[in-house]
Amino acid sequence: MFTWEFPPSSVGGTAAHVDGLAHALTTLGHEVVVITPRVPGTPADTIAGGVRIVRAETDLPWLPDGEIAGVASGNHALLAELERLGTWRPDIVHGHDWRVAWAAHGAATLLGVPMITRFHGTERGRHGGHLSPGVPVDINSVEWWQASHSTRVITATRLLVRDIVDGFEIDPDIVRRIPGGIDPAWWRTIGDGESPDARRGGTVLAWGRVQYEKGFQVLARAMSVLRKRMAGVECTIAGRGSYLPELQSQIDLAGVGDLVDLVGFVSDHELRSAIHSAGCVVIPSLYEPFGVVEALAGGAPLIVADTGGLAELVGGTGSALLFEPGNADDLAECIEQVLSDPDLADDLVRSGSELLEATYSWSAIAARTAAVYAEALTG
Repeated sequence: MFTWEFPPSSVGGTAAHVDGLAHALTTLGHEVVVITPRVPGTPADTIAGGVRIVRAETDLPWLPDGEIAGVASGNHALLAELERLGTWRPDIVHGHDWRVAWAAHGAATLLGVPMITRFHGTERGRHGGHLSPGVPVDINSVEWWQASHSTRVITATRLLVRDIVDGFEIDPDIVRRIPGGIDPAWWRTIGDGESPDARRGGTVLAWGRVQYEKGFQVLARAMSVLRKRMAGVECTIAGRGSYLPELQSQIDLAGVGDLVDLVGFVSDHELRSAIHSAGCVVIPSLYEPFGVVEALAGGAPLIVADTGGLAELVGGTGSALLFEPGNADDLAECIEQVLSDPDLADDLVRSGSELLEATYSWSAIAARTAAVYAEALTG
């Protein structure tokens, strides 16, 4: 597997997915090597939980400015790491998103094996279906090329399947829908300093890559509405991203700087603890291709925007309240319902747990992914 993000580099959900999938495939008896950029403090070549992780030095000082140029140059370093593998050869090369397109294609070509691509999102989708000139158009072109050179394409939701088939004009018969997975037992585990008898508080929790499409600015406006209705309500938003300065401005404009805390990056352990104690988790995305299942696993009542993969994940299951994307008043109403009605909150948590156990275990996700590999090898 090639991936631009892998723990401890975990800006978005891709790192967690590749990590979980790689270890689950190993448990099923497959040999897995992950090739990824090296971050400070990590070994260049190690084995963890049966997965071999090879990390390349991609941050070279002579790289030109510009995201695409830097990523493309970094792919040369990723591809060169094949030399470390000696005589070992894979049956499949699996690339995750456009940032490893060149390395994955180069490896598959050199080794004479099929290339599988999993799109965790698309540039067109992240921009609401409209691509502005410049970097978005260029990234979309790389994704188009990557999809057209893939033996199979995997993505998480029906929404993304449609985006990929229509946007990249590829044969729908080569696209497979496999959701993201999670380890429910780990997310339920009570961590150090947590009380197993602790009750949920009044904090509204949200997290993710801080970009405009994640909708945190909508949550800030909803908090402005709620401060007039609910005493003591607070909000924590965790994550980093390019929209962070603008989000802080939106929070200040909404007059909720005393209610909304931007805490930056949090570890999985910190996030798990925060979910356990949250009054509710809100996913306010304007666009979200695959949804977030950690909230379900952590046992928090869930409120999500009725859009894309989020609606597909929880719609009609009783595991979340849905609100109109971008509608701060609608979101505020949902938050008030959950925080003021313990029975409703308990019902959401119970339904979420049932949904998670039935659909999103890593063993099931790995088995479905391995089946796609088998298709690619025989078809």
